[in-house]
Amino acid sequence: MVDERLKEATSTTGASETIKIEFRTQPIIVQVIDMPVPLLYYNPGTHRIRAQRSHNADKDALLTQDPWAPESQEYLHSLLNTLPSDPTRRDPKFDELLPNLKEYGQIEAGLITRDGILVNGNTRRAALKELGKPSIRVGVLPASTTWEDIHAVELALQLRPDHRRDYSYINHLLAVDEQLTFGRQLPEIARTFHTTTKVLERDVWILNCLRDLIRRSKTEDFSMRLMDFEEGKEKLFELYRSVKNEGNKDKADLLKESRLAAITFEFAKTDVRYISDDFQSRYLEKRLPDEIKQEAPAPAVKVIPGLNRVAPSATPQLSAARALTDRILQLTAIEVAADRLTPSKVAEVTEAKQKLRDAFDDAIDVAGRDARMRKKRQAAPDRIVEATKHLDQCITDLVMSRGNNSLDEEAFDDALIELRSVLRRVGVEANKSISIPGDGLTWLRQATAKD
Repeated sequence: MVDERLKEATSTTGASETIKIEFRTQPIIVQVIDMPVPLLYYNPGTHRIRAQRSHNADKDALLTQDPWAPESQEYLHSLLNTLPSDPTRRDPKFDELLPNLKEYGQIEAGLITRDGILVNGNTRRAALKELGKPSIRVGVLPASTTWEDIHAVELALQLRPDHRRDYSYINHLLAVDEQLTFGRQLPEIARTFHTTTKVLERDVWILNCLRDLIRRSKTEDFSMRLMDFEEGKEKLFELYRSVKNEGNKDKADLLKESRLAAITFEFAKTDVRYISDDFQSRYLEKRLPDEIKQEAPAPAVKVIPGLNRVAPSATPQLSAARALTDRILQLTAIEVAADRLTPSKVAEVTEAKQKLRDAFDDAIDVAGRDARMRKKRQAAPDRIVEATKHLDQCITDLVMSRGNNSLDEEAFDDALIELRSVLRRVGVEANKSISIPGDGLTWLRQATAKD
């Protein structure tokens, strides 16, 4: 049918519809034809729902085995109209697309292979299918198109500056990772994604971190999924910055473990910020339930091959932090698979996880109060430091004004009188707040003493 309609489109007189795409790094023009909506196939490799495929393990296995089966295609259809972070719920953005298509029709053509696989327009096809529309306009890729071409073309179309619906964050990470598996370097990928190499380095670090969490969450037949971290984008960004800016590796690892546990619990970004490298020892440990407190496993001794030397092992504090994070990840993995568990098991896991979350909640609350108190304690000294910087600049201004005789002496004298008045008031309040004055306050008392 594709071949026949292409021949019809090229043989008709008058201007036929075409679209311009990037194919194997070169711009090409492809013919647009009408195709029946029910006849086309959703792309099982589309980056839009790559992470969400793991929502149902059985259906994902069937999709991998036979992506063109009606059951597999129906699973793809359901994922295309649900929230990336929760495939059990309908995506409001998809529902906004329906009346738009109904009223204005299809504005931009999709894109298919000669076999009818949608390379671009999967979501539009899902919407047209729900609206009962009989046909969809699609451009047709060359007959030599490979799966690598399909992925590259989809990315090129999605990442254009005028794209309308972004990939979810996790699917963006997977798209970057796929480009790396093709042997492309980060600077080249950065140009494709219209971003910078440093941003991609952060994305690669985050994806590796998430995959490590999934590995650590495995228990029996359960494990977390990449899609379970869809809502953590901004918190993961801040985690990356905090870890990279911490010069001490041990402190960076402790900070990372505690914040990852809080991110798994889905605490707000403002709460996660209160977690520092001493969070577990200073705030959390004493609030953990007795039945959860346990000795951290002794770190395994690792010998460096060929050198017969013992590799440095984690500190007991870091081992304890990792053990606690592993426990939280494993409980979350089991909770995610609640539909495969008995009610009593679900209740047991939920109760254990809630106790841990309550401990984190209480510890974060105390850490937040301490942080706010420290901020208040630093407020007055910070203002003195800032005023000192301005006075230091004043010295430079005075030197420069001598050269061109530009100093307003009356205004300067008035400002000094106001400074003396303010310093006296600072001295009065400081005397009330500080019982044993240091050299600084002693000087202030003497400098502002009235005759």
